Amino acid sequence: MSEIIIRHSEPSDAAALQRLHAHPSVYADTLQLPYPSITHWEEKTRQPAEGTYSLVACLDGVVVGNIRLEAFMRMRRRHCGTFGISVSHEHQNQGIGSKLMEAMLELADNWLDLTRLELTVFTDNPGAIALYRKFGFETEGTSRRYALRHGQYVDVHHMARLRGPAV
Repeated sequence: MSEIIIRHSEPSDAAALQRLHAHPSVYADTLQLPYPSITHWEEKTRQPAEGTYSLVACLDGVVVGNIRLEAFMRMRRRHCGTFGISVSHEHQNQGIGSKLMEAMLELADNWLDLTRLELTVFTDNPGAIALYRKFGFETEGTSRRYALRHGQYVDVHHMARLRGPAV
């Protein structure tokens, strides 16, 4: 397999990100709606929200994955962040998610000093749950009927990774 290159996303990645998130098996595991517009991704890459960092994984120059980290800006939650990750359907289970997680954690731990990272993951997504556990995330709770997907309500786990001494 070619080398996986991780880099910050650029406005020129908007079309590739739109294609990535338009695949049914990708958007079904996110809180995104189907049929994402190119305009949506152009805006996200052109003017990311304050505290938002977007990385892409590339194979042979093609975007095959994305991770977006949001560092919370509120004074009492500045030590926290959340993220979402997507890997193209064709490139799952090839280490791309792990490479994206490694890069995001390097940024969160060593440059942003985030000591708490949190996420929600659908309970029926064992691959993602295993990936998060691999990087030290633990389940903190479950919300039932959290989101609507394909006409049915589905549950999520709330997971977090804490870094540093307990207070």
